[in-house]
Amino acid sequence: MNEDILINITPQETRVALIMQGSVQELHIERTLTRGLAGNVYSGKVVRVLPGMQSAFIDIGLERAAFLHVADIWEARPHDGAQNAQPTPIEKLLFDGQVLTVQVIKDPIGTKGARLSTQISIAGRMLVYLPQDGHIGISQKIEKESDREALRARMQSLLPPEEKGGYIVRTQAEDASDSDLQADIEYLRKTWGAICHGARTRPPTSLLHQDLSLAQRVLRDFVHDETATIQVDSRENFLSLTEFGRVYTPSVLQRLTHYTGERPLFDLYGVEEEIHRALGRRVDLKSGGYLIVDQTEAMTTIDVNTGGFVGGRNFADTIFKTNLEAAHAIARQLRLRNLGGIIILDFIDMENNEHRNAVLAELKKALARDRTKVSVSGFSALGLVEMTRKRTRESLAHILCEPCPACEGKGQVKTSRTICYEILRELLREAKQFNPREFRILASQEVVDLFLEEESQHLAMLGDFIGKKISLQVESSYHQEQYDVILM
Repeated sequence: MNEDILINITPQETRVALIMQGSVQELHIERTLTRGLAGNVYSGKVVRVLPGMQSAFIDIGLERAAFLHVADIWEARPHDGAQNAQPTPIEKLLFDGQVLTVQVIKDPIGTKGARLSTQISIAGRMLVYLPQDGHIGISQKIEKESDREALRARMQSLLPPEEKGGYIVRTQAEDASDSDLQADIEYLRKTWGAICHGARTRPPTSLLHQDLSLAQRVLRDFVHDETATIQVDSRENFLSLTEFGRVYTPSVLQRLTHYTGERPLFDLYGVEEEIHRALGRRVDLKSGGYLIVDQTEAMTTIDVNTGGFVGGRNFADTIFKTNLEAAHAIARQLRLRNLGGIIILDFIDMENNEHRNAVLAELKKALARDRTKVSVSGFSALGLVEMTRKRTRESLAHILCEPCPACEGKGQVKTSRTICYEILRELLREAKQFNPREFRILASQEVVDLFLEEESQHLAMLGDFIGKKISLQVESSYHQEQYDVILM
């Protein structure tokens, strides 16, 4: 199955869509403002050493000097495994005007400058390279000791004899082939070589290495044997990606093309419509059934409904076919919306065990294409399927949306009548405490209309009871739940 990758780049954001069989399978968005500095490597210049704080201020070319603590200086750490050994004092390691290679480990926040370390780590797709270290570490999330030892042995067999640096093997490497690991090793060594060359030849405060942009990560991480084309709609970025590909990923260059059509690239493939649909709760299935997707803080629930689907020989057959179609739609929606954490799937109840097993098998088959780690359990006693999907980045809704200011994320607002009765109680409360000439109600059009029509009798009765005039004023900027009672 051929796959096309579309890259839409503007100065403010980069958007990537993966298209398979004419439909969008994944969406990735990176905004320029939120990229941050963590992971960047600079040639820094020591501005001031502070022995009392065992720290130093380093100029890396930003507005504020960055901060380096003695505990983050690689040379100062005791490397012989001695317990409670004290690091070398910072004044013996650094002096004003000294130039050193540093990496940002914490972005600047408010008035605080960036926090730095002299231990460089470069993240690849499956490995993290530690040029100053010498050991091979395995991610703690790979728990089985036999798997850990097997990975360590594989890594050692792939490393060249002259290799001096160390590596941390990430969880993504568990299912990787030797060629995938080898490609990552080569990419990381080339990157470190470029950093060392920059440190020798470029002036202090220069940026030596920046974490890859989304477009560059596409060339490194997303392209595989089934990728047919990678289309970029910006000439400038096409040229820079070609240059990056020539150095780091030469095998993908022949598939990289510059899209020059009149129609916007994302419009041509229907990606804009797909983004709009991926933010809604309801997902319609071709058969007439539909999914309801609810994303909460704790988990995501996906409910399957038959809707108008009446195909099939009998009701059990109809349910089975809807659930089979839903299994594929669910797998696609998880990728498209980038939903992570605990996910509960409520398929339509099936009495037949064979049907249940077939739906579960179809779901696992559809999820096998996911590049993010997924774990699926069978049907529970309540007929629900529980699964987890690793959180790798923010979901599409969290990137593009914010909670509604009217309902504050509840998904519903109080009715106009409920607000009318709240206002009547508020007026009574205020009348017992204060003695104004008049009460004025400021509310939305819907609430004021209800007071003038169906609730006019209740408002008049309250006015007579408290012996005060009550006037109404529409505030067009107020949402339905908003109101104010003004004492005139």
